[in-house]
Amino acid sequence: MTLAVFDTAAIKKTATSQLVLDTVRDALIAHAEGHTSVPPPLHLDFPETDGDCHVKAGWITGATDFTVKIATGFYRNPALGLPTNHGLVCVVSAHTGQVRALLDDRGLLTAWRTAAAGALITHAMARPDAVILAVFGTGEQARLQATWLAELRPVSTVLVHGRNPHRAAALCDDLISRGLPARPASAQQAAAADMVITTTPATVPVLDAAQVREGAHVTGIGTDMPHKNELPPALFHRAELIATDDHAQCLDHGDFGHAVRAGATARDGDIAAGLLLGTPVDRPDTAITVADLTGVGALDAALASAVLDQLLH
Repeated sequence: MTLAVFDTAAIKKTATSQLVLDTVRDALIAHAEGHTSVPPPLHLDFPETDGDCHVKAGWITGATDFTVKIATGFYRNPALGLPTNHGLVCVVSAHTGQVRALLDDRGLLTAWRTAAAGALITHAMARPDAVILAVFGTGEQARLQATWLAELRPVSTVLVHGRNPHRAAALCDDLISRGLPARPASAQQAAAADMVITTTPATVPVLDAAQVREGAHVTGIGTDMPHKNELPPALFHRAELIATDDHAQCLDHGDFGHAVRAGATARDGDIAAGLLLGTPVDRPDTAITVADLTGVGALDAALASAVLDQLLH
């Protein structure tokens, strides 16, 4: 039997943002309720080339498939004319162990899963009247976070902060072309927004906790390896509500773990992000809330299986 292989063109033609958002929402809830099997991820670091690789596997209880995913990020690639992210997903039958298909997505499903999780959690945890979004980072993920959040709630302005002013300006132009008012901002201006999403491979915090305003929400999605760090421990100390996509992962190699080891918050001071998606979050208007997302293999499994089902029908 010839193994089915689907490329990014086929995936883009088949999958919609609504399919991704719905699938990731359900998977986050299932994971929070303990209905998943997710082994610890495998990490490889390539400091000489500023790259990293993640191998993640996952299964949702009762699902027909599980997946094994390879996702890479090589952050000097844009200077070489290459995309930063790459990878593929192997979809395997949970009944027979036979490989059903390879999704040669070049990291697309990882990007979509990450964007959906960030947008869903930010929407759930931010104040209902929060409309000003700031993104730290100027790559594909920063664009996706802004555009997908705008599918869930009104976004009046997007503030873009990046180390490279030309890339920040280019992202703003892209967002404006998609109907989102956007402008470059300093780190201090971005940190003071209603909603903040950090999308960088930073190894030191990208914002000052003291510059985050009362009532703001901050989502960090870039700290997915032990050496990375986007959000300062002091921000977790100020937060009245902390959510993690996976407690053990975030404790091991997320910003939440950095904060715990710094004594800024308690080891059990978080709540599962998926538990916040079913009902409105009870948060005072002046509360600071924080989400630490490290990426969960069960979400990859659910999304890959949903996309494959669309491709085969």
